[in-house]
Amino acid sequence: MVRAGVIAHPIEWIFGGYGEIQKPRRKCALIAYERLYKLSGFDSYDQFTDTYRKWVASFLENGDCDCDRKWTQSIAIGSEKFVKDTKQALGIRAKGRKVVETGEAYQLRDPQVSYPSSFDHENDDIGPKNTYFWDVY
Repeated sequence: MVRAGVIAHPIEWIFGGYGEIQKPRRKCALIAYERLYKLSGFDSYDQFTDTYRKWVASFLENGDCDCDRKWTQSIAIGSEKFVKDTKQALGIRAKGRKVVETGEAYQLRDPQVSYPSSFDHENDDIGPKNTYFWDVY
């Protein structure tokens, strides 16, 4: 939402994870805090939140808010097993989606489909083609 210009700082967006990372919930937590800081390579959660806060501040100061597209264009990212399990769990909703290997991980992505160059026949006026004349006297 920062990139879109809706907010100036992620703390302003109550639906994002930034606020919950900085001020963890005691009940109904959406984030596995201990697992998050350990998987991120930190020794404590406080160390993780402090570093995360500095990363975000640095990005905001430098105007470098470009995202890594794999996070916004993929349905699932991780190990091959995780991505394939996610695809299987989605069932029919994953039809047409492909598991793609990208150097360090696998992604479940929607197929790249381009729009046709011309919509002329689809945008024609329906006119009398959609008319039925009743024999009413």
